[in-house]
Amino acid sequence: MTAAAPHILSVQRLQKYFPVRSGLLGRASAWVQAVDDVSFEIAAGETLGVVGESGCGKSTTGRLLMRLIEPDAGQIRFEGKLVGRDLKVSDLRRSMQMVFQDSYASLNPRLAVADSIAFGPQTHGMPRERAIGRARELLGMVGLEPSQFERRYPHELSGGQRQRVNFARALALDPKLIILDEAVSALDKSVEAQVLNLLVELKKNLGLTYLFISHDLNVVQYVSDRVLVMYLGKVAEVGPVDAIYGAPQHPYTRALLDSRPSMDPEIRVEHPPLTGDPPNPINPPSGCRFRTRCPHAEAVCQTQEPDLRPAHGAPGHLVACHMRRAGSGHSQAAPLVRFGDREPSR
Repeated sequence: MTAAAPHILSVQRLQKYFPVRSGLLGRASAWVQAVDDVSFEIAAGETLGVVGESGCGKSTTGRLLMRLIEPDAGQIRFEGKLVGRDLKVSDLRRSMQMVFQDSYASLNPRLAVADSIAFGPQTHGMPRERAIGRARELLGMVGLEPSQFERRYPHELSGGQRQRVNFARALALDPKLIILDEAVSALDKSVEAQVLNLLVELKKNLGLTYLFISHDLNVVQYVSDRVLVMYLGKVAEVGPVDAIYGAPQHPYTRALLDSRPSMDPEIRVEHPPLTGDPPNPINPPSGCRFRTRCPHAEAVCQTQEPDLRPAHGAPGHLVACHMRRAGSGHSQAAPLVRFGDREPSR
């Protein structure tokens, strides 16, 4: 991937609220703010890792991109085309596929492996014989000998083998972008390493682009070019992987990284880097959503919601924190630089 690579996916102000229904008529009495005003871009050929605690909205974001869930607001552009207007959802799914966490539930237990992989191409008009041949080719590509595995059923495979079948099925329509939603988190560590290396190899050989959703910070660091950090439905920070892991700008990102266990027995954590549970997404805090757990929270964090601004350091590194915005009113923010009586233009 080069710095000048065009954006294959552009997401602007994506939003999804789920109703909480009550009463005899089942009317919505409240709304779960699962994804709220999320924007980001993915360049062709890169891997964007998405991290955050459970319930932060990362998996919902993936499903919104695939239109498995209809967004309430926002725009999704794939290769410059607006999804739903310039690009049909059926055409989008030819170019964008998704691999889920549960490898068994993702496969039809009544279909043999080759038939499961061939189902997508057949649905899009490919003759069965050719689709089965394509399935055999893909099985070999993901490290499964076709003669041994093409007639097996999902219950006859291990978790790692089933997930390889899911990768093959995702590749059957020659997609350009694959969304991986916790695709390796249910695997044993030794198998996980093999599957990760397979993903890296497939990306290199096929020119793929990945959106890699995971709670495992070490795995995300290994596979990602850039990282997006989500908290309670919002983007807290996004930037190059080296900048995020080497110089995190948001207190939440720093707490997540400090929560990783160390392999050095001499390094001991005496105080938890992050305490408390995330607030209720039905009634999130005003201002900065992280302020109820942030040790640096001040009055401005309660009254004003921070927006994503460039962080000092790596190009493309953005952070939503009042401490990182000059003149925000936070005691740790830099003073606002003025030229005469006028603020510099942004």
